[in-house]
Amino acid sequence: MRLFRSLLFTIFLFVWTPLCGIIIACTWVLPYRFRYATASWYARQVLRCLKLTCGLGYEVEGLEHLPPGAHVTMWKHSSSWETMAMMVLLPPTVWVLKRELMWLPFVGWGLAALRPIAIDRSASRSSINQVIDQGKARLAEGLWVLIFPEGTRTAPGETRRYGLSGAMLAVATGSRIVPVAHNAGDYWPRRGLLKKPGVIRLVFGPCIDPVPDDARATNDKVQAWIDAKVAELRS
Repeated sequence: MRLFRSLLFTIFLFVWTPLCGIIIACTWVLPYRFRYATASWYARQVLRCLKLTCGLGYEVEGLEHLPPGAHVTMWKHSSSWETMAMMVLLPPTVWVLKRELMWLPFVGWGLAALRPIAIDRSASRSSINQVIDQGKARLAEGLWVLIFPEGTRTAPGETRRYGLSGAMLAVATGSRIVPVAHNAGDYWPRRGLLKKPGVIRLVFGPCIDPVPDDARATNDKVQAWIDAKVAELRS
């Protein structure tokens, strides 16, 4: 039964996502907040279907830590679940993602309408500059910037050295950083079809102010909080 439910959800996701990619692409001429609201609607339906088919829900802590204005948020990346949750939980946001996602038919069209910062991960220096330059512009427009500092999904219990681009953007702009930890990888694994029923816990941490002129120290503070909180959520 668990396999059947997971398969049913996967079929829905693979049909719903390209369809909504086209719908979101059609909102290109509209203000960004409307485009983002359309993406949020898409993600809400995915999470509802996940709950209905696989019995997998979620609970959120720390929403009061989201400050007014536009800031940087750095998330643990261990699943596909958080790529849906971020659209539901955050105010209008743009994401740093690998540029190959923009080349996907239908899905890439919708992503393009959401103005992500699409980087070439093989060109580390130029990608960092791209995050900083485009990130400054997005923040100035009142949009949050979301970064997965590990760069790719990691298995539960694992961590990678965090990339510096998010911390460098925060230092360059004086933006605060909201760290986010969760245990989604224990329920929706990065590889594999089966979804485990239960309740994913996601926590918004207290804002971290950038250390002036020290992106590495800022990054270390973010990683220390996220890694500790993830370990707590998994215990």
